[in-house]
Amino acid sequence: MLSHKFHILMKKVVFITLILLTISPQLFAQISSEEKNALLDIYKTTNGESWTVKWNLNEPAKNWHGVTVNNNTVTELDLSMNNLSGQLPASLSDLQSLKHLNLGFNNLNGSIPKALTNLQHLETLHLFMNNFEGEIPSSIGKLQNLRELVIYNNAINGTLPNGIYLLKNLQVLHLSSNKLSGSIHRDISNLKDLQVLSLFDNSMYGNLPAEIGLLSNLTELTLANNLFDGSVPSAIGNLKQLEIILLNNNNFIGEINESILALPNLKVFEFYNNPLSIDIDAKPVSQTQP
Repeated sequence: MLSHKFHILMKKVVFITLILLTISPQLFAQISSEEKNALLDIYKTTNGESWTVKWNLNEPAKNWHGVTVNNNTVTELDLSMNNLSGQLPASLSDLQSLKHLNLGFNNLNGSIPKALTNLQHLETLHLFMNNFEGEIPSSIGKLQNLRELVIYNNAINGTLPNGIYLLKNLQVLHLSSNKLSGSIHRDISNLKDLQVLSLFDNSMYGNLPAEIGLLSNLTELTLANNLFDGSVPSAIGNLKQLEIILLNNNNFIGEINESILALPNLKVFEFYNNPLSIDIDAKPVSQTQP
């Protein structure tokens, strides 16, 4: 009799175990309520019903377009070219494990939320081709893991905040086609890993710091269409990895050091519409004339 009851009990245990094994992946594959609410806030404040690819809110968040979930937390959000409009909510900062955020090619406006700088794991921040305005948050330096800051083609104004010079892992700084003013501080030398420095088409001014010549990994230096003045630092001639230098349409004076024109990997050098005109026929590098 006991053996029979034990056998029945064991069958129930096996049955319940099988049910739990079937259910548990669904239970434990869900993101937290805080993260889900943050995503829902983004959907609401950026006019989700008009997105090119909408979210089915009846499905798990991990199935939503552009959402990447790892270990039950959101690590990537890519909603580029998806017809987002409106402003970003401060609750975006609840996506605490976010590493990659791409909202490029949309119609977002308003200021860049300061709350974004609470995303301590963020490695890439792409907000290009939108209508953001106001200044870059002064607390941007908190993003110590940031490798790419790409905010070109917006209406960002003000100066480069000091926090940018604290981003020691930064490889790409692309802030072109905004309304930035001010100068480049010599603390640019802190960005040892920088490969792309693109600030063209702004209203920046002042002398270029010689410390740019310490950015040994730099491959692209594009500062055209600004108000930079003074002489071009000869220290730029130390940047052996440079392939592109665009300095045209500024107020530079003086001669270009031969070491810059002789850089081994230089493919494009533009300096027209400055007080000094380069003799194109005498130089081996290409120049595009307007």
